[in-house]
Amino acid sequence: MGKLVIDGNSVYEIDEECIRRRESRQRKQEVKGQDSGQTSHRKPQGRAFP
Repeated sequence: MGKLVIDGNSVYEIDEECIRRRESRQRKQEVKGQDSGQTSHRKPQGRAFP
């Protein structure tokens, strides 16, 4: 079950497993960037609200 976010009349469900996978990929990218002396400058993916 995901988290529910209520914004006025809109209700959104946050897929927590998806968030965990994304954070894991980002951490791997950060570690890979530190090893090569580079940093990741990617924009966040997706939108929390319309």
